[in-house]
Amino acid sequence: MTCRFLNNSTLLKVCQRQFSRSTTPHRRHRGLRPPAGRLARFGSYELLLPGPANLSGQILKTAWRPVPESIPRPQYNFETGEPSVLLSAPHIKDETDIVKMRNACQLARHVLEVAKAHAKAGTTTLDIDGIVHEEILQHGAYPSPLGYMQYPRSLCTSVNNVICHGIPDSRELRDGDLVNLDVTVSCFHGDNSETVAVGNVDEKGLALMAHTKEAMERAIAICRPGVAFAEIGALIESYAEEHGYTTNSDFSGHGIGRQFHEPPMIYHFRNDEPGIMEKGMTFTIEPMLCQGVAEPILWPDRWTAVTADGGRSAQYEHTVLITEEGCEILTRQ
Repeated sequence: MTCRFLNNSTLLKVCQRQFSRSTTPHRRHRGLRPPAGRLARFGSYELLLPGPANLSGQILKTAWRPVPESIPRPQYNFETGEPSVLLSAPHIKDETDIVKMRNACQLARHVLEVAKAHAKAGTTTLDIDGIVHEEILQHGAYPSPLGYMQYPRSLCTSVNNVICHGIPDSRELRDGDLVNLDVTVSCFHGDNSETVAVGNVDEKGLALMAHTKEAMERAIAICRPGVAFAEIGALIESYAEEHGYTTNSDFSGHGIGRQFHEPPMIYHFRNDEPGIMEKGMTFTIEPMLCQGVAEPILWPDRWTAVTADGGRSAQYEHTVLITEEGCEILTRQ
């Protein structure tokens, strides 16, 4: 699950301000291309627009799915949703921590595979959220998004022109959709996501998926001790531009461990932020590539981020551990 952080020095303030929400007023459908223009440039798909529950904010008031008291809670203040522990520097994991991270990440991968198996035409994203919720509970874990900054679901489902943080709802998935399924479990957090093709997706949609996944894999391949975090963003943005895409700069990867979001921030665009990788660090790499402009517009639900021009977006995510010689993909199947 992505963060919306400005830089490492403002981590504490932004955590407190609500990591993925904006105070910018909603600008309805600004910059959308007309249907013929979208079809010619971006391909064939259904444009998602906010439903009544998103427009009114009612979707945020729905009751959370129950979690048994026996399941340990993550370190959140559940009245406000804010994290109760904020780290000012990356947490270097010891061997005990790494075992817990591996276990959490492998569970996250398992749950993601379960979610992918249900991403079919006719299934609602709310149905998938329920399946994910129950699967996580059956393994004695907690669905990390639930209640975090008061997010109301256990899963993020971002369809077509949604960049990230789509809230599962009653819309049925349709033939030709792209849907990103973002799964995180805790109490040590494991985080991963994939974009799934529902039924018959057009060539432009499949190409977007393939290039986004390749951008993530290329970024992971350079991770090792001594490498600057900024090299990840430079590589991803260069690769995106080479293939005619843009990369979103409002949301980032992040350190992860006992805390859902912790330093360092992992930017997927060119930047000059300081910091180098060290053995024992764990963080996510999760680029979001867009067919058109990568500037997001937030729906009134204060979570769902969509592209300003209606182009599609895709995202892939792994949690990685920096090792002595390179990195280990903790969420690899």
